[in-house]
Amino acid sequence: MGLLGFAGCKKEQVYIEYGSPPADYTVKGKVVNKANRKPIEGIRVGYDGGVYAMYGVPPAPYGPKASVTTNAKGEFKLTDRLYVVELYRNGNDKPILPVYVNDITNGLFQSEILQVGFSNATQSRKPQRGYGGEYTVNLDVELTEIDPEIMID
Repeated sequence: MGLLGFAGCKKEQVYIEYGSPPADYTVKGKVVNKANRKPIEGIRVGYDGGVYAMYGVPPAPYGPKASVTTNAKGEFKLTDRLYVVELYRNGNDKPILPVYVNDITNGLFQSEILQVGFSNATQSRKPQRGYGGEYTVNLDVELTEIDPEIMID
């Protein structure tokens, strides 16, 4: 059998898209009010900008991405498993992910889109076969209150 090129029947098959295994990308930190530095609860932090069609189904070519809501201390930990190619999208020469920060609870703060770089991320979990590891970035966000004079009823 060895002469015919058969080494054995039990072989683990690993699926890798775009030539690289998926990895977990984590952004963690705190969201505070820019004016008084107090933590803000109920702020949505996500890799996806909330582009959804009817019934929460994402339109093509968008896929659902992770999002979390800040706790009473304004803290969040956002993790999603992505392929490296998703960090180099739109001609980026460094690994970048847009992070969307929206006040979905109170509507009192301006939304932000932050371009979070992962080139200096801390490796929090090591790569294994078929898995690229976990990379973490710390990010503190200051949100500006919306002027009540310009708010529409």
